[in-house]
Amino acid sequence: MTISLCLMVWNELDGCKTDVPSLSRDAFDEIYAIDGGSTDGTVEYLESMGIPVYLQPKRGLNAAYVYAAEMSKCDAVVVFFPKGTTPVQDLLKFRPLFEEGYELIVASRNIKGSMNEEDSKILKPRKWGVLSLAYLASLMWRREGYMIKDVLHGFKGFTVPAFRRIAPLDYGLSIDIEMVVRSYRLRLKRTEFPTCETPRSYGSTHFKILPTGIKIMKYLWHEFHRKI
Repeated sequence: MTISLCLMVWNELDGCKTDVPSLSRDAFDEIYAIDGGSTDGTVEYLESMGIPVYLQPKRGLNAAYVYAAEMSKCDAVVVFFPKGTTPVQDLLKFRPLFEEGYELIVASRNIKGSMNEEDSKILKPRKWGVLSLAYLASLMWRREGYMIKDVLHGFKGFTVPAFRRIAPLDYGLSIDIEMVVRSYRLRLKRTEFPTCETPRSYGSTHFKILPTGIKIMKYLWHEFHRKI
């Protein structure tokens, strides 16, 4: 099993400076980055650290994943967003799970042993929203196997053959829940492991809750009418 580590970046210079020096590079067969159009020095920093950076030819989160799979020379890809919010050492948890035969692996913020950035708050709209989507997706499409609880976390790994079978849309930002739903419909072997998420110490999320939620609901309507 050969594994690529793909860093997904878009104006994440501060996060890269936090996470990249701690990467266990010998744990992966190749490391590269997919860039969404950074203008803050992210690309130059990664290249100075010896990491090839590829500018995605089409905008959008789904398009970034599609391009990441295309650029991989390995059997599997681990996607990581270097924002300084999740432990870099959790990258080491993927290889043993791939070697057990799992085709989709999610670093989960919503299972026992994990931590979500909202867990210290009384109101947890993002966490509750993600869990609601997880149960909805499971109710509609899961017929066997493990139920993924964190259906909107980009920190994940997948085998390249499984990704090709999933055949995700190459536009929009439905990729995270889309991979889970398609794994249910295709009966792929899937699992999660707990990770701990902390709030950003800089900048803000690229994915605002309301517009993101609307786009995800549009995707679910599309998937409901989509053939396997």
